[in-house]
Amino acid sequence: MQILQDKKIVLGISGGIAAYKTPELVRRLKEQGADVRVVMTEGAKAFITPLTLQAVSGNPVSDSLLDTQAELAMGHIELAKWADIIIIAPATADIIARIACGMANDLLSTLCLATTAPIAIAPAMNQQMWHAKATQENTEKLAERGCHIWGPGSGEQACGDVGLGRMLEVDELVTLSSDFFADKYLDNQHWLITAGPTREAIDPVRYISNHSSGKMGYAIAHAAVRAGAKVTLISGPVAIPAPAGCKLISVNSAEEMHQQALKFAPSSTTFVACAAVADYRVANVASQKIKKSKDAMQLELVRNHDIVADVASLENKPFMVGFAAETQNVEHYARGKLMRKNLDLIAANDVAKAGQGFNSDNNALTLFSAIDKTEIPLANKKIVANHLVSLINQHFLAKKS
Repeated sequence: MQILQDKKIVLGISGGIAAYKTPELVRRLKEQGADVRVVMTEGAKAFITPLTLQAVSGNPVSDSLLDTQAELAMGHIELAKWADIIIIAPATADIIARIACGMANDLLSTLCLATTAPIAIAPAMNQQMWHAKATQENTEKLAERGCHIWGPGSGEQACGDVGLGRMLEVDELVTLSSDFFADKYLDNQHWLITAGPTREAIDPVRYISNHSSGKMGYAIAHAAVRAGAKVTLISGPVAIPAPAGCKLISVNSAEEMHQQALKFAPSSTTFVACAAVADYRVANVASQKIKKSKDAMQLELVRNHDIVADVASLENKPFMVGFAAETQNVEHYARGKLMRKNLDLIAANDVAKAGQGFNSDNNALTLFSAIDKTEIPLANKKIVANHLVSLINQHFLAKKS
């Protein structure tokens, strides 16, 4: 069954240009099984018509606190009690400020005061408005009260500016809505996940790295957040956004990742070492760009700290999950690493196979423990991650029991 099947969603639309995306958002939520009722502010109607939203939602659109017919049945209270969640998208600086102050001067702000349902806001505004101290304080105030903040995203804006402030895309909002209602079987767990490559400097403009895109680690972080875990994601340089709901710590070098892993590991229940960490770094990093002067040059490399082994050696170590990206003898090398580094599990993949592993959207994994192995067949990395997170939790619970 779809996660949003029969979920009651009130979609509040305020007066931002991103309101033009809301018919598609309503359609997509309904595709996932949700029953959607739309509440519009007066400003929203300048960008999209109630008739359009009524057509796609299949329900009358509410747009006035003083609608005499609706209020005969205390319509705003009825909607407030009906909702499983209220999503405000787009959420302008104005509606964020009014909700934060507890105002109730239109239907949408009144609903937010009258409901016991969770509220999620998807901010949408000019980048300077988003960064304004008042907006940041209002958003923080809502977050402290338990309001879910979905976004904003970054990119080019309708005004021509570039930066944070864009409403998240429809796909992202649908995913966040589904995640909200997903089974929270990792509740009260803290997952520490490393992802992406590391960069080992040669000089100020060059570095040694690898082909890791970070997609697998980020998919695992998303799956863990979706399952209710508190997630800290330590990431090397990647070109993808961090999953909403996790704490992102950006690093460049293996040494930086090592320091952060040791900092957070003692307070974590599970450590998933998915990053492709450089085994070696340059012994002497040049302070200035190295000029081409010879037909050949030599670099002296020294070993980096072994992050996985060092975390596994902690007295209060978390449940340990390693990764082994191999091009041959996958099971042999994976099992050797499992035992050598004192891991609970290791997820191995053959990166020599086309269409999986580095830079691909797909992957296939074999999960090894000391006594068994489980195959996760080739699929999109998000699907693989959901399967993997569930398996890790099963082993984690078995070890505790």
